[in-house]
Amino acid sequence: MKIERVEIFVTELPVRVKRIFASGSYDTGPPQQQLGKPVLVKIHAEGAVGCGQIRAITPGHFVADTTYSMVAAIQEILGPALLGKDPFDLETIAGALDARLAGNPAARAAVDIALHDLIGKALQVPVHKLIGGCCQPRIPLEWSISMAEDIGVMVAEARRALDELGIRVLCVKAADRRGWRQDVKNFAAIRRAVGDDVVIGIDPNTGWCLTDAISAVQALRPLGLGYIEQPIARRDLEGMAEIRQQARGIPVMADEGLFTLQDAYALARARACDAYCIKLYKVGGLMPARKIAALAEAAEIQLNCGGLAVQSQLEAAASAHFYAATPARRMMGAGEFVFGLNTVGPDPLVPRTDFVVRDGHVDVPTGPGLGIEIDEAALKRHTLRYEQVRA
Repeated sequence: MKIERVEIFVTELPVRVKRIFASGSYDTGPPQQQLGKPVLVKIHAEGAVGCGQIRAITPGHFVADTTYSMVAAIQEILGPALLGKDPFDLETIAGALDARLAGNPAARAAVDIALHDLIGKALQVPVHKLIGGCCQPRIPLEWSISMAEDIGVMVAEARRALDELGIRVLCVKAADRRGWRQDVKNFAAIRRAVGDDVVIGIDPNTGWCLTDAISAVQALRPLGLGYIEQPIARRDLEGMAEIRQQARGIPVMADEGLFTLQDAYALARARACDAYCIKLYKVGGLMPARKIAALAEAAEIQLNCGGLAVQSQLEAAASAHFYAATPARRMMGAGEFVFGLNTVGPDPLVPRTDFVVRDGHVDVPTGPGLGIEIDEAALKRHTLRYEQVRA
């Protein structure tokens, strides 16, 4: 089997989603604007077609990829390097792509996910069967609560996640411009609103300094703090290790500090975290995620899986397959936004799907590949830009 051509689609989103957090805003952008929209990749090989989709976070956040850079990377470098390759030769392909263009994890993730989808469809098995089997058919979910000037807005978002979706793990965005004490007030208000049985973590997205982080953790401990996600700068491993020591049993998770296998190794050596937050768009897809997971197992570090997949059924399904293939004992918390649209608006490319939230969980898709079927007519209607790579 040989790869014959690669298609690239920038697709529209019907609902604009905006979120605020310390390291940058999340905004899918106005209609017809390409920046902030998802990039879908189709890889064709002798009648089989694999699909992958990633929405690059808008500029200003901690991931450098944009919609435009993803398209350019795939069209000009990654796509041509795929032509003629056997899609099953994942390590060979990864080596070839590394040699041509290092980094660019969002572009690499779209390609990697499409390759796994193609292989699964060729073999008529779901992706999780390719990467370890189905350890967890039902995936518990986490809802991340955007910062807001009005505490009431944050409380309302928490109540919706609990009451409408049944999600019982919440993560409060922090590093408010008014200081860490405001973060504590926000957390306390949400705790009062949802009760003591809901797990609540906090995520400053690198926005605290070391002293503020330690002070905030001490203040949050009596309120039932579930975990701390990347409180300080991504490269401050010594600071992360100190926070972990001061937290005294409250898990510390690395997110912005984890992009590569080498990052994972450095975090483990520094004993800087209790868990790795694996997001496919920042680590480069399923294959790098599995390597990081293996290192985590050796270092007795747990995993968390999630991302901003609320804007793509395909991206969410890929995360769900990775989560499902990981034993529950190796996971910490729940899957952040490991579900597609239909919670904030209709998915323009997958209007009919069974991959939906039920009682705070999603079931991993069981169809071939990712188990998500794109409506081709809808794809045509919602395509803002189209490119093709072929011999």
